[in-house]
Amino acid sequence: MRRQAGFTIVEVLVVVVIIGVLATLILPSVKLNTVRVKMSEAILAFAPCRLAVSEIYQGGGDPPADGVWGCEIAKDASQYVDQVKVDDLGKITISLRAALDPRVNTLELTMQPIDNTGSAASGNGAPLRSWRCGSFADGSQVPIQYLPSTCRG
Repeated sequence: MRRQAGFTIVEVLVVVVIIGVLATLILPSVKLNTVRVKMSEAILAFAPCRLAVSEIYQGGGDPPADGVWGCEIAKDASQYVDQVKVDDLGKITISLRAALDPRVNTLELTMQPIDNTGSAASGNGAPLRSWRCGSFADGSQVPIQYLPSTCRG
């Protein structure tokens, strides 16, 4: 009597179904986390302007006019950021570019300085308490699920 080794077709199909179910459950969260990682890299574009705005406010000076903070970038700021703008009160806006992800392509993300009262900085030389990132109230257009946890309004 000869004995055969191997798997039956039913065993192979069960393994294929299990792999398919796991892929269906895991793949969307992997894609979402990939966008968040890329957004974290895009958020680094805030750093130079955030420092410039903080220095003006912490020094008690008056903020300069819209777009003349010295840290703005008009085109091709980084791999994921096209443009960096700063308004007259220090709100920083970055325009995202197509390399990031089609779901957030060409959207804008903002970072707003917050004063000691908890409201947006008014430009009167009051010290800053914190920064608000990704808030729709400030003009951000990126849906919250694509933002890293450090930048959720």
